[in-house]
Amino acid sequence: MKTLLKIIGAIIVLILIYAVIAVLAFSKDYHYEKSIVINAPKEKVWTYVGSLKGYNQWDPFSKADKNIVITYSGDGDKVGDSYHWKGDKNVGEGEQAITEIVPEQKMATKLHFIAPFEGDMKANFVVTPEGSGTKVTWMIDNELNAMMKIMKPMMNSNMDKMFSQGLGDLKKLAEK
Repeated sequence: MKTLLKIIGAIIVLILIYAVIAVLAFSKDYHYEKSIVINAPKEKVWTYVGSLKGYNQWDPFSKADKNIVITYSGDGDKVGDSYHWKGDKNVGEGEQAITEIVPEQKMATKLHFIAPFEGDMKANFVVTPEGSGTKVTWMIDNELNAMMKIMKPMMNSNMDKMFSQGLGDLKKLAEK
């Protein structure tokens, strides 16, 4: 019994040490990005990347709730256009608005999360020629609070899974 308590105590101490190191050492600035090369012309890829309605055809986050409600403001392809989503506990509620468009090159957006937590994040979608195909780079930037710094390795793992799924779905759509 004493050995088990020592092991549990050691695990708790290691977790606390990690938490302190994470809070002190990890930057508050969070950046994650992932790219994929799609065997399709830039113009075709842009139809799925350069508008909010196109993005929502391959967005992995909203697919977590089959009953999600999405309401658009504008056509979804101009600065200021946005959409509001409301879903279950897996998806939450929030808004995404276009902040910058460079046709067939870049779309920048601001995400505002309402539930289950309040927060803001920036996303960028960059499209560039790559050989005979098109490279799409999806980036997010966020500011981490202390708890999020502790969870950063889990966030990276989740972002990798979701970005891989989304970019894979984009590739399938654009290569049809």
